[in-house]
Amino acid sequence: MTAITEQLTALGRAIEHDSFAIIDAEVGGAHCYAASQWPVVRRIIHASADFEFNGLTFFHPEAIEAGIAAIRRGGTPVVADVEMICVGLSRPRLSHFGMTAHQFIADEDVIAAAKANGGTRAVEAMRKAHRLGLLEGSIVAVGNAPTALIEVIRLIEEEGVRPALVLGMPVGFVSAAESKERLMAQQEVPWIAIRGRKGGSTLVVAALHALLALAEEEGDV
Repeated sequence: MTAITEQLTALGRAIEHDSFAIIDAEVGGAHCYAASQWPVVRRIIHASADFEFNGLTFFHPEAIEAGIAAIRRGGTPVVADVEMICVGLSRPRLSHFGMTAHQFIADEDVIAAAKANGGTRAVEAMRKAHRLGLLEGSIVAVGNAPTALIEVIRLIEEEGVRPALVLGMPVGFVSAAESKERLMAQQEVPWIAIRGRKGGSTLVVAALHALLALAEEEGDV
């Protein structure tokens, strides 16, 4: 039986598996990732065709274990900074684990709060997620807005919020690299991060799809 986290057609699966094999062959043993971490890095490379992510991707020591546990727990929310992540995630793969993806950046109350407070919609969106009780035990997925990641870190440090895992991969030039350094400096919550300016929603989706596959594989053991 085909795994829910695999492509739906035989040809699609063959193309994806061949792509992974090419990545493995080109990298060879030239990486320092654990066996459980490499599938995440490999899928990020697959999504971007950028081998620099072999080295730019960093893991909290408990990240993979925490991510798999959160997924297998069932019903774990994914809180994203932008709609692009929610659209990119496979609904069948999420629903297999009873998961749903949320984003609030375009909500009218979020926009109004950002204007009133002189801040960004991304910050107010994460605050709304917190008010709704969605951040606790969640997987937070940030691929676009550094201010969203900075706000999540503030909520962790100042208000004791405890997501299960933070995927910190915002792309850009203003505060992107700095926000990820701040994430990696804290140890209260496990994280997976892309160091530097590179990142993006596509990479967050790739990382989460890799974690979903690992969670499904663990259930088959």
